[in-house]
Amino acid sequence: MAPRKVIITCAVTGSVHTPSMSPYLPVTPDQIATDAIAAAEAGASILHLHARDPRDGRPTADPDVYMQFLPRIKQATDAVINITTGGSSLMTLDQRLAAPLRTEPEMCSLNMGSMNFALFPMLDKPREWQHEWEPKLLEATRDTIFKNTFADMEGVLERLGKGCGTRFEFECYDVGHLYSLAHFRDRGLVSGPLFIQFVLGILGGIGADPDNLVHMKRIADKLFGDSYQFSVLAAGRNQMPLISIAAAMGGNVRVGLEDSLYDGRQLAKSNAGQVRRIRGILDGLSLEVATPAEARDMLALKGGDRVAF
Repeated sequence: MAPRKVIITCAVTGSVHTPSMSPYLPVTPDQIATDAIAAAEAGASILHLHARDPRDGRPTADPDVYMQFLPRIKQATDAVINITTGGSSLMTLDQRLAAPLRTEPEMCSLNMGSMNFALFPMLDKPREWQHEWEPKLLEATRDTIFKNTFADMEGVLERLGKGCGTRFEFECYDVGHLYSLAHFRDRGLVSGPLFIQFVLGILGGIGADPDNLVHMKRIADKLFGDSYQFSVLAAGRNQMPLISIAAAMGGNVRVGLEDSLYDGRQLAKSNAGQVRRIRGILDGLSLEVATPAEARDMLALKGGDRVAF
């Protein structure tokens, strides 16, 4: 039997953290491209990407900003480019889909439901804010909902999945999201091999602890059998412990400054540093890292030559 390969996804910048939280958070197109390319060179086979306004680092859904870094990444690496359809809870669905519909990537993330997505506890740590928008965005999550209704998700699956040949990283923040995904599978709107990202540690979703990870895996096994691949992301300080457990359980892993600003007890100076750290753990577990070509084969992706950038 061939040895199991582990896919490393790197989520390069996200929309959760703000520039005042770390000087190493990539925010400009040049910084995002540089960090993404370095992460791929370190061993990430999937790059999960958001865009930020280059003037002040706030999250943006502007396709023109995406196009300032996507072609450069594609030219420099063979990594799978995975564009968010989540963006921010303050964006409309049409805004969130603008860049993916224009670029037709191999993969996009898809949050499997509407939910409270609370970032306001980050305000509890005193800091000097560089930009007025940062504390306002965090506070706004106290009274907003990230909206992905069944109609919304049906539209994404139709427009991006069927329309563009894009496959999905199904982000499941709680057990109910697994059942929603099974509903779409039963209706024939999605098919395997499914790539399910268990998301642990966001306030509003399931907590980040090993028992919850085991429970998510048990329910996914019950619903999907052997027709899925799972990966794990864990927020903040839970990142490395829980993704290490995930790897030992037969899963794939996600790192990146979107999920945690730290590498050990120190601020991570790059996404590549987190990739190298988990790669060392995987080596210690005698697990091999999947190449981009192997990840494409495992997830039945259309290939980087069929994207629109």
